Amino acid sequence: MILLAFLAITFLQSGLDKVLDWKGNASWLKDHFSKSPLAGSVPLLLGIITMVELAAGALSLAGGVVLMGSGDKSLGIYACLTAALALLMLFFGQRMARDYEGARTLVVYLIPTVFLLVLLQA
Repeated sequence: MILLAFLAITFLQSGLDKVLDWKGNASWLKDHFSKSPLAGSVPLLLGIITMVELAAGALSLAGGVVLMGSGDKSLGIYACLTAALALLMLFFGQRMARDYEGARTLVVYLIPTVFLLVLLQA
């Protein structure tokens, strides 16, 4: 339950930040990816990652509620898979931008996500 709450907070905050400050995020990311092969795709990719992050956060929140209510783990598993997808997308972007420190930081989020996936499947 704690890890699902962690994922819900992480991805809902990140996704909502992108929605509420689209222009600022797009501007920063255009600069961040200016020397990468992703430079021309920033607005499209920002939209995709925003949707995946919001989905991961919503699924994590709903998965936690369902887990507490009925004990059903399936929504939590989908939440973990969606969160892992978002993190891998972000990791790929950081690597493409040659931001290795940023990529390394994402691993800190991936570890509990994978750990939770293993726990939920047990």
